[in-house]
Amino acid sequence: MPGKRVNFNISERKVLLRIFDMLFILVVLHLVSQFFHFDYFTITKDKWRWVFVLLLYISVFGTIFEMYDLQKSSKIEKIATSIVVTVSITVLFYLLTPFFTPILPGNRLQILYFYLAILIALFVWRLAYLTLITSPRFYRQVLLVGETQHASKIISDFKNSDPNYNIVGIINCDVDPAKSKTIEGITEYYPEDIEGIIQDKFISEIIVTGCNPELINPKIYHGLITLLENGIPIKEYTQVYENMTQRVPVQFIGKDFYRYFPFSRSNQNRLYLFFQRLSDIVISMIGILSSLFVVPFVFIGNLLGNRGPLFYTQQRVGKHGRVFKIIKFRSMCMDAEAQGAVWASKNDSRATRFGRFLRYSRLDEVPQFINVLKGDMSIIGPRPERPVFVKELTKVLPYYEIRHIIKPGLTGWAQVKTRYGASVDDSLLKLQYDLYYIKHRSFLLDANIFIKTLSTIIFYRGQ
Repeated sequence: MPGKRVNFNISERKVLLRIFDMLFILVVLHLVSQFFHFDYFTITKDKWRWVFVLLLYISVFGTIFEMYDLQKSSKIEKIATSIVVTVSITVLFYLLTPFFTPILPGNRLQILYFYLAILIALFVWRLAYLTLITSPRFYRQVLLVGETQHASKIISDFKNSDPNYNIVGIINCDVDPAKSKTIEGITEYYPEDIEGIIQDKFISEIIVTGCNPELINPKIYHGLITLLENGIPIKEYTQVYENMTQRVPVQFIGKDFYRYFPFSRSNQNRLYLFFQRLSDIVISMIGILSSLFVVPFVFIGNLLGNRGPLFYTQQRVGKHGRVFKIIKFRSMCMDAEAQGAVWASKNDSRATRFGRFLRYSRLDEVPQFINVLKGDMSIIGPRPERPVFVKELTKVLPYYEIRHIIKPGLTGWAQVKTRYGASVDDSLLKLQYDLYYIKHRSFLLDANIFIKTLSTIIFYRGQ
């Protein structure tokens, strides 16, 4: 249909950021090499492998320091720090690995030019990205078709996930006008206007938001069929919600839940499970051995700041609902739960000053490597919850028990995507992320979580 214009999906923008980051770096390094005659940058028959090492470092450290976060990338003041830190760490590692990279130049000034060339290349490209790709002309214009009851929540989640996703209006399917809700900033249209809206507003996608099939009247139905024939994508909102937010919208799923949970084959794949267990054993052993250097400092800090037992154990629910005892460095005062179990929260008054340090740095979780080695937990998976809270949450949150079909984890998708769960609403958000992980579990997603966990530790985001 006429009126369509170019726009980029989330995955396309992430690919563009990575590809052009690398391309601009190589181009600027080449120009600097030619202009200043610095042989440290020159690609020759004998010196070419360094290119792949440099690009690997940029990609890995860029991910750790959130250089490819679309929300941050939408504003230069937000992404500037990530760029500077990524370039600094990349150049440092590059210089310290001469076995894989060129030998340090005799003229040390080349190192400065090397650093500045990469920094300038990234800033030039990111400014170009902000000017071109994230400009309104490339926004994805979307039209909703459905009831208005949950539309405001859906719109908010979409906007928070992708600032370039612009919902311009809604075709109201509410049967009862009294239940209709006006959504600020969203125009309500009539079914007979749908084809005109597509052309006038440059609509590139239609999302059907939770209407029961029988609620879509014949006029809307035939209009959607015509638009589909003309190449306009029409999608079901739970699919779009999951792809954009990377979590499963359990609050919008009814009794036909089995349609939404075609869980990852990795959950039953023997090869995946074997390598997962192998990596659990290797990482937990490395973690336990490394913690031997940390324990003396934690012991002294606990002696001065907590004045109580160094370790504490607590019952948690594991795979298939089996209860086990989790091990942690104690971060709360001795009588923290004298009045019964209470949700942990941000700036929890029960946590000691040293205990808050342990939480923010995630050092309080180190003893859980023992649980991983024993097989109670895995390195990656949904965080295990206490039996009393599981009982409570199971009553109010749909499909909460599904979290227990795999082993709980030391870290997980919910832990790297959201903050500490201190209420039922927080637990709902974490559940959405946990179900997304169970549904899409893979080596690639595990690697992504592992890298993002490093970001959480580096940026001191524990609670």
